[in-house]
Amino acid sequence: MGPLYNLKIIELAGVGPAPMCAMLLADLGASVIRVDRRQPAELGVQRPRKYDLLLRNRPAIHVDLKNDEDRERVLALIAQADMLIEGFRPGVAERLGLGPEDCLARNPRLIYGRMTGWGQTGPLAQSAGHDLNYIAITGALHALGRKGQAPTVPLNIVGDIGGGALYLAMGMLAALHEVQASGKGQVVDAAIVDGVASLMTQTQGTLGAGMMKHERGTNHTDSGAPFYEVYECSDGKFVSFAPVEPKFYKLMLEGLGLDPAELPAQWDRDRWPEAKEKIAARVRTRTRDEWTAIFGGSDACFAPVLTMDEATQNAHLLARQTYLDLDGVVQPSPAPRFSRSIPETPRPVYAWDGMTDEDIVSRWLAGG
Repeated sequence: MGPLYNLKIIELAGVGPAPMCAMLLADLGASVIRVDRRQPAELGVQRPRKYDLLLRNRPAIHVDLKNDEDRERVLALIAQADMLIEGFRPGVAERLGLGPEDCLARNPRLIYGRMTGWGQTGPLAQSAGHDLNYIAITGALHALGRKGQAPTVPLNIVGDIGGGALYLAMGMLAALHEVQASGKGQVVDAAIVDGVASLMTQTQGTLGAGMMKHERGTNHTDSGAPFYEVYECSDGKFVSFAPVEPKFYKLMLEGLGLDPAELPAQWDRDRWPEAKEKIAARVRTRTRDEWTAIFGGSDACFAPVLTMDEATQNAHLLARQTYLDLDGVVQPSPAPRFSRSIPETPRPVYAWDGMTDEDIVSRWLAGG
C-alpha cells in the first residue's frame, strides 16, 4: 500500500488543480472522498466520465451543501478527516458554513487546503481566471516562446498543475508533518500565482544576473541557443537537443557530422543564429527515427519529440511502466516511486458505481 495509506481526506468537488492534488494524494494511498453536487455543475471543459482521469482513485458522494442536513453530514466527515481540499472562490466555503473556522472547530488537527488562482487576498482575489491568466501576470507566459512570435501557451501544465496542484500537495504534507509536533491543524493557502512565481525562482535569478534578456527566444533555454533547441527532420517530425555542457555539445556535433571548427564558439551569443542554421540544415537531411538510431542512449542530450500516443509506446517508458492501462484508457502511473510503500494500481472513476453513499462513507471511515 502507498505511503499515505493511513490518511483520510475530504475533497470538496472543484476543477483543475484541486482535483489533481486530490488524485496525487489518493494515488499515494490516501483514502479520499469527493463531496460532489447533487446537480453537476458545468465547470471547466466537459469530457466523458471514463476519460476524466483526475477523478480516479476515489469515490464521490453527492450532497447539497446549501442544505443544513447535508452540510452537517459533511461536517461530521470532516471531524474524522486528516485533511480537506477546497478550490472555491474566496469566501464561498465560509458562506456555506464550511470555512476554516467552521471545520477547525469540529477538528482542531485538520489540515485545510485551499486552492485558488489569485489567492485568498489581494485586489484580484474575487476575479474569475484560469491557468493562462495566472502565468501571464507572473511573467512566466511572457518568457515562453520564440523570437518575434507571441508567447507560447504551454497547455495548463505550468499554472494549474505545476504552480497549483503540486504546491498545494507539498504544502498540505508539510502541514501534516508540523501537526505531529504541535497537535494543531492549519490552513494552507495555495495560490497559483504564488506557485508559478516560485517556479520562476531560478529564471528570476538568471535575469537579475544579466545572463538573460526579456526578449523571447534569445536565451540559452528558450530556443535562443543552437544547443537547446527543437529541429525539424526530413520527414516533418522533430528532435530535441540540449547539450549545455561543452563535452556533450561536442558529442552532438560529432553525431551530426559537423566540424566544430566550421561553427561559431558554443557560447558566442551573437552568432547563435548562424550556428542554428547550420545545425538545422544538417538535421533536415535525415528522418526523426534515423537520428534516434544515431543518438539514442548517447550523452548528446538528445530525445525525439513524440506525440502523447507515441510516448506510451516508447521503449524506455514501457520499461519503467510509466503508463498503465485502466479498462482501455492509457494514463500515467502514480509518481513518484517508493522502495517499500508501493501504491496499489489506481481505480478508475467508475469503480464505485453501485455503491451507496453509506457504503462509501463506511469504507472511508475504515481507511479503505
